[in-house]
Amino acid sequence: MMKAMQKQQHGLTMSGFLVTAIILIFAAVFAMKLIPAYMQDGEIKHVFEAVAQDPAMQGASIREIQLAYAKRASVQGIDAVKLDDVDIAKDSGGISLSASYQVKIPLVANISLVLDFNPSSSSN
Repeated sequence: MMKAMQKQQHGLTMSGFLVTAIILIFAAVFAMKLIPAYMQDGEIKHVFEAVAQDPAMQGASIREIQLAYAKRASVQGIDAVKLDDVDIAKDSGGISLSASYQVKIPLVANISLVLDFNPSSSSN
């Protein structure tokens, strides 16, 4: 009679809860370290597109385009792509800005994550 009355319990044990919590905390910390790098890449791409689509830049020299990028990057607080790292191409279709850079994110002790970015003003 006593066995028929017992209900089987379901749920996490304390050790299962701790393992799950540690995994979730690690994932959250990892995401918090990655998000700023991806946000800055988006800002760089946005600045490239703004400079490339600016009507005043269509007839500008390469140096004027570089200065326009430098001013916008300064306002946005972009420091990952320096002025010399920006590749500018002019053709009959307009101008195109692009760059290639890496971001090194320290994770734990001597373990780091290196991200490669290639922002461009072109739509592809």
